[in-house]
Amino acid sequence: MIELNPEVSRSVVKNKNGFWGWVKFILLLTLAFILINNVIGLTRVSGNSMYPSLQNGNVLLMNKFSLFFSTPKYGDVVVIKDERLEFSIIKRVIAVQGDRILIRDGVIYVNETPLPELYTAGKSEDMAVQTVPAGSLFVIGDNRTLGESKDSRDPSLGPVHIKDVKGYAEFSLLPMHRIPEPLDL
Repeated sequence: MIELNPEVSRSVVKNKNGFWGWVKFILLLTLAFILINNVIGLTRVSGNSMYPSLQNGNVLLMNKFSLFFSTPKYGDVVVIKDERLEFSIIKRVIAVQGDRILIRDGVIYVNETPLPELYTAGKSEDMAVQTVPAGSLFVIGDNRTLGESKDSRDPSLGPVHIKDVKGYAEFSLLPMHRIPEPLDL
């Protein structure tokens, strides 16, 4: 009968446990990477189009998972990557398909009801009535000052397709704060 040296067998077990520890670590890292890329994400605010709700340089936690179960609704802050743009934009949903939008004297009306907006800066330019097409959203930056936000008021962008929404901006991580929500209609 062959007798094994106890130190050699402990060393083999230790190396085996170390190997499986690394395998578990790599699998957890891979799982975290998949979750971050497909379920949540991070994005950085560039510019002042969402001021005062979001500032240039804020890092946002983005929720991609909810897009599988629901479509954006009034008040949601969404991240959009449109084929006409070279970059992603972060905007607030003001209206959904079938809604009628009008801006008069700086007040936004959705279906003839003025929006109670306490989270905005600046004053919107007047805009004739538009109806949001099927499968689209009317999005606008919280900074309503002319030229500060490329959004659905700009004819070169107009209403955006729901399929171009890449996720919901949940909250700001750096600096940490919640994104203001609109009052209920």
